[in-house]
Amino acid sequence: MDKRDYYDILGVSKGASKDEIKNSYRKLALQYHPDRNKSPEAEEKFKEISEAYAVLSDDEKRVQFDQFGHAGIGARYTTEDIFRGVDFGEIFRDLGFGFGGFESIFERFFGGFGPRERRTRGADLRYDLDLTLEQVFSGLTKEIEVPRTQRCDVCTGSGAQPGTSPRVCPVCRGQGQVQRVQTSGFARLVRIETCAKCRGEGQIIDKPCRNCHGTGSVEVKRRLSVKVPPGVEEGFSLRLRGEGDHGPNDTTPGDLYFVMHVKPHPLFQRDGDDIICEVPVSFPQAALGAQILVPTLESKAELKIPASTQTGTVFRMRGKGLPRLNSFGRGDELVRVIVRTPTNLTRRQRDLLEEFAKESGTTHRSA
Repeated sequence: MDKRDYYDILGVSKGASKDEIKNSYRKLALQYHPDRNKSPEAEEKFKEISEAYAVLSDDEKRVQFDQFGHAGIGARYTTEDIFRGVDFGEIFRDLGFGFGGFESIFERFFGGFGPRERRTRGADLRYDLDLTLEQVFSGLTKEIEVPRTQRCDVCTGSGAQPGTSPRVCPVCRGQGQVQRVQTSGFARLVRIETCAKCRGEGQIIDKPCRNCHGTGSVEVKRRLSVKVPPGVEEGFSLRLRGEGDHGPNDTTPGDLYFVMHVKPHPLFQRDGDDIICEVPVSFPQAALGAQILVPTLESKAELKIPASTQTGTVFRMRGKGLPRLNSFGRGDELVRVIVRTPTNLTRRQRDLLEEFAKESGTTHRSA
């Protein structure tokens, strides 16, 4: 039976923003979370919407799904990969449930990784990158230095001194776990515990490598070049496969995630792909109309202020906003004009304003 479309599962359109996708998942998670909904189909429904959210909230996976459908996801990602890096914690903490992280939700609803599989991949790393709004506008390539672990060249990742080899743990026989059985009357309790002898590794190193002290890996600083596309939003993440920590026993390294944070701007506020700014205009400009220069993220642009403009009026400058991420075109710039009250009037200016007040029938009292 073919899987349902992820957009249909969450009830959003294909052009839905990340916030729309998150809000829809939040509502459905509240409705179908098994801690809250005890109906037989609730858990399967919850797993379905969680998988849809994991794919559509990740830019790379979403592009694959949009282009190739479920075939693009299944051919490229394991179930573990689909959920890896997704921040369920924020959503579930807000909803008041007691679990949230990737490993927690994966273990509870998808069976976890198993004792041996847990040790076949290195740890993922996260690097937080601060960006200005101008950098978001233009995109950038940044050289950074990331500390991580990599395979020890002396022992080639085995952890054992050259010329020696690890031996199978005699207690757990290489399983990394031991079974403890407790009986009390007619009750029999079977407990699976991490092997204390080998600490869950399944093997023992009698002569540890002097270079890595038996860990099989050493810490290094690696210079990487990360390309940030234009239009990224707060919390957007990029993944570099295989650039995380070295995997134990010379297995697959983890991934490196770059998480973007956009600094506040002194002039502009952001609303999706649009930017908003306030521009002061004088009373004569607002009353009579004027052509003014307003700031943009590139330089300045002309804006026509029609006669009789009121303070707080918003004008839209099309195509002057931020680039649309992984798409074409740009958002708009919204300019809110604020009519500035004149100060430090000359005698002539004051006389003219008093005459204007008289002509317009405005009551005033001189200060």
